[in-house]
This record gives sequence, C-alpha cells and structure tokens, in this order.
Amino acid sequence: MRRSRPRSAEQGSAVIEFVFLGILLMIPLVYLVLMLGRLQAGAYAVSAAVRESGRAFVTADTEDSAHARAQAAATLAMENLGFGDATSLTITCSSSPCLTPGADVRSEAEVRVPLPLIPEFARAVVPLEMPLRAENLSRVDPFRALP
Repeated sequence: MRRSRPRSAEQGSAVIEFVFLGILLMIPLVYLVLMLGRLQAGAYAVSAAVRESGRAFVTADTEDSAHARAQAAATLAMENLGFGDATSLTITCSSSPCLTPGADVRSEAEVRVPLPLIPEFARAVVPLEMPLRAENLSRVDPFRALP
C-alpha cells in the first residue's frame, strides 16, 4: 500500500505571487514609458516648430507674408506630432524691417504637454502638464536682394 504525502497549502502560490508582483511593477513602468514618449514627442514638436518657422520667415518675400508663413510652418510641425494649435509662437527681429539682409530673427515657441491617461476633472484641480520651450536664431541671407 502506498502512502501519499499530504499536500502543502503553499503549493503553486509562487506562480501567483510572481504574476501579481509582475503586474504590480509593470503598470508604473508602462506609464513611465508612455509619459516619457509623450514628453519626447513634445520636445521634438516644439524644436521643429521653431526651426521651421524661422526658415519660413527668413525666406519670405515680404514681411507681411513672413509672419503668416512662420505661423503656418509652426502649426504644421506641431500637428505632425499630434499637438495641434497648442503652441505659442513669438518672432522678434534684430533690425527693422525684419527682412533686412544679415538681420537675425529669433523664433520662440512653447507647448504644454499633458501627461497621458489623466482625466480632465483631475487636470482642473492639479496642473498635470509639462511646459516645453524652444528657441531658434535664423539669419536673413546677407546677399538677399532688397525689394
């Protein structure tokens, strides 16, 4: 006659503990990756917005069209990475008029990146967004023909 050993009450619980702790640790890790990815996208977007707006400004034919071109370029760069019109663009010139040959044109932009998976009611109570700023200095071609 074979005697069977009594089964331990702990048998198989290590797998359950491992899965539970794994999930418990993976949730913050996944959120961290999502948050850092969104912040990196915001940094790329604001950087591209100021660079392209400066280029569009200094290559314009007239100063009136330069501001519209710069704003359009910044908006397009921001929309490309999913930020829409969430940018504030400021352009300042080192001389007057702005398109004087050899003049410096400074483009500055800021975007507020909301942290992912946070509901709107919580955003009203606690500011859960990260402001990102970038600036770019573009130079008008010194050999540009005057109008």
